[in-house]
Amino acid sequence: MGDLLDVRDQPRAERRDSVFDRLDRADPGKTVAITADTDVRPTVAQYRIERETALEWTVERDGPDAWEVRVTIRDASAAESPDFDVREISPKRRHEVLTDTFDRLEPGQGFVLVNDHDPEPLYHELRSTHGDIVGWTYESRESGEWRVEIAKTGESEGESADGVAATFDVREIPKPDWHPTIHHRYGNLEAGDAMEIVAPHEPKPLHQEFQQQYGDAFEWAVMDRSPGEVRVRITKEPGAADGADADGADLAVTTELDVRDRPPAERHERIFDSYADLEAGEGFVLVNDHDPKPLYHQFDADAGPAFRWEYLVREPGEFRVLIGKADSGDPTSTGDSLRGSTETSGPRAPF
Repeated sequence: MGDLLDVRDQPRAERRDSVFDRLDRADPGKTVAITADTDVRPTVAQYRIERETALEWTVERDGPDAWEVRVTIRDASAAESPDFDVREISPKRRHEVLTDTFDRLEPGQGFVLVNDHDPEPLYHELRSTHGDIVGWTYESRESGEWRVEIAKTGESEGESADGVAATFDVREIPKPDWHPTIHHRYGNLEAGDAMEIVAPHEPKPLHQEFQQQYGDAFEWAVMDRSPGEVRVRITKEPGAADGADADGADLAVTTELDVRDRPPAERHERIFDSYADLEAGEGFVLVNDHDPKPLYHQFDADAGPAFRWEYLVREPGEFRVLIGKADSGDPTSTGDSLRGSTETSGPRAPF
């Protein structure tokens, strides 16, 4: 029987240090059994990358609130760029784990990211924060297994002297990716932090999206305007919250509706029918390949005060929204009335 480490009662900020300390003290060939209430494998993978050591681990028990991972230290040194397979990590956590992993690398260190789709938005996010020190080389682009060698080639630029936490030059980002990438980075800003966007012209459609989604919770300022280049600074105001987010904690989730493989023309009908079939106090999770914000405004106009909308995941290629009916809703606002409105109204905005 190996060493035991139980981190279930530790604050989240302390767990990583506890895991690293225990593995640092483990002898080669020794096994440490780590018990946690969340998936601890990303932390173990980070240890292998940062310590440049060889590990083996097996999952003895998993979730939702009880994980046990058995980790064994091996004698042989790890490969220069160890694999970090994130396909079993929930999409909601992948960017957080990967950006944190890169942040902690020393210059010259790296790893091979294994993902189930092209992780290019991560590249742009890392460059926005660290500057031109992100080594990024595709090893393979197979269906279901993309492999990218990621390395930190120098010291990070870090936050600029004027308080800008991230800078995106959208001229370097494919058009389908840059709105989701910027929204995702904005969501990770701390209140009071700022990000900058460099574009060939002022990105007014993005400004409108921010106004619709975040209301007065941000400041938009054009810092520099010259031919072919406009620099915009977006600051997250203290107490910022998403005006479209309603409290969905009181809802019983009945199903998940993934519309990503359906033609856009069919998506609205399925979604509105699913809402109409809900009872008071119920909800469903909508999964879409981009932000379905135009849908929010349609629901908000038609569904009455019972309508609830809460973003759960906002990742490039995967948006998850909890949509439901609260118990305290207006009795005149029913599923049938909403379904009827979809049959008599004009065309809806695509999403």
